[in-house]
Amino acid sequence: MRGRTTDTAGSGGERLQKVLAHAGVASRRACENLMLAGRVSVDGDVCRELGTRVDPHTAVIHVDGKRVLTRDDHVTVVVNKPRGVVSTMSDPQGRPTLGDIAARFGVRLYHVGRLDTDSEGLILLSNDGELTHRLTHPSWEVTKTYVATVDGSFGPGEAKRLRDGVVLEDGHVCADRVRVKDRLGATTLVEISLHSGRNRVVRRMCAEVGHPVKRLVRTRFGALSLAGLKPGQARRLSNEELVDLMSEVGL
Repeated sequence: MRGRTTDTAGSGGERLQKVLAHAGVASRRACENLMLAGRVSVDGDVCRELGTRVDPHTAVIHVDGKRVLTRDDHVTVVVNKPRGVVSTMSDPQGRPTLGDIAARFGVRLYHVGRLDTDSEGLILLSNDGELTHRLTHPSWEVTKTYVATVDGSFGPGEAKRLRDGVVLEDGHVCADRVRVKDRLGATTLVEISLHSGRNRVVRRMCAEVGHPVKRLVRTRFGALSLAGLKPGQARRLSNEELVDLMSEVGL
C-alpha cells in the first residue's frame, strides 16, 4: 500500500477525508460519508477507515471509480502545433520547437509522442511521467484522429483498404475509421482515426493506397480536441479533461 497508512497518532501523511476535501470532492464530512459507503479506494483497495492517512503525492485515489487529482505540481498541456515546429524540446539547428511553447508554462514539460515537422495539430506536453508512458504505450491503444489532404480522388475502395489494413515496412496496420469529408479539385479531405503510434504512419498508409498526403492535421487525441486553439496556441488541461484522459489509460 504505497500511499496509505492506517490510523495512529504518529502516522505520516494526511487524513484521507482531508485530502479528498482539499481536492474539491466534497466537504470533509461528506467525504467521510463517501468513505463509509465504500465509494473511495486507495491504491486499488476500498477504504472505509476514517483514520486512514495517505501521502497525496503517491496515493492513487478513486471515488466511484473516477480518479481524484491530489497533486498540483503535475501539468499537462494541449498544443496546436504549427507546421514547421519540431516535436522536440530543443533543436541544434535552431528551428522552432515544442520547447519554445512549453516555456510559457514555467515548468519543465516533455512532449507526449511526436508529430513530424511537416504535420500540424494536437500534441500534448506533460511532466507526469506515468501518464506520458501510458499515453504513448501501444498496449493502451489511445485513438488519434487526423484530417489528411491527399492527392487524387480518394474513394470507398481506398477507405476499405485502410480499415482492412495495409502492410508497411514495419508490419501490418489498420485504421479504426476512415471518412471522406470533402473533395477539393484534385485532392480529397479524409478523416482517419487509428490507435497506432508508429512514425509517420498516416502518411505511409495513404501513400500505400496511392494517395500521398499533402497536408496532415491531428484533430483529436483520445477524448481531447483542439477546442478552438489556433496554430501555436496552448492551454493547460482542466481537471475534468485530465481525469477523463487518465481514465482512458487506467489511471
